[in-house]
Amino acid sequence: MSTQRPEATPEETSRDAGENFGWTLGVLLRAYQSSVVSVIGDFPHGPRGYQTLAAVVGGDHPTQLALAAHLGIDRTVLTYLIDDLVRAGLVERRLNPADRRRRRIVATPEGERAFRELEGRVHEAEDALLGTLSPAERATFRRLLTRVACDVRDVEPAKDPCSVAEEMLSDGTRR
Repeated sequence: MSTQRPEATPEETSRDAGENFGWTLGVLLRAYQSSVVSVIGDFPHGPRGYQTLAAVVGGDHPTQLALAAHLGIDRTVLTYLIDDLVRAGLVERRLNPADRRRRRIVATPEGERAFRELEGRVHEAEDALLGTLSPAERATFRRLLTRVACDVRDVEPAKDPCSVAEEMLSDGTRR
C-alpha cells in the first residue's frame, strides 16, 4: 500500500506558499537579487551602490548622515560606498550651503546618465520578475510594498535593511 501524497494542484501550492509569509518574501528577495545583479553588472557595490545612487539622484538629503539614515546604512559603511562612487565619477561631495561643515552628496552628469540607464534595466528585470501580475497589479503591489517598507523603517530604524537582505540571501556563511 502506497502512502505517497498525490501531487498538489497549483491552487493548493499557491495557497500553502501564501500562508508562509517569510518563505514568500525569501523567494521573492532571492529572485530579485539574482535578477538585479544580472542587469547591474559590475556597478560599484552592486545593488547597494545602485540604491545609493538612486537615492542621491531622486532625493533631497542635505547631509551624508541624512542619506545614510534614508538608506538604512551605517554611516561608516556609507562613507566607503560614497568614496567608491566618487572614484567612479558617479557622485561628488559638495559643501552644503546651509552648513559649510557638512557635505552634500550630488550625482555628477555621468552618475545621472548611469542611473537612467540602469533604472530602465532594473525596471525591466522587476517587471519580468512580477510577470505573473498584470500592469495594474504590479503598480498596486509596488505601492503597497513601499508603504509597508516605509512603516517598517520607522519601527526599527537602527536595523540596516541591506544587512537584513544580505543575511536572508546568504547561504548561512558570513560574508
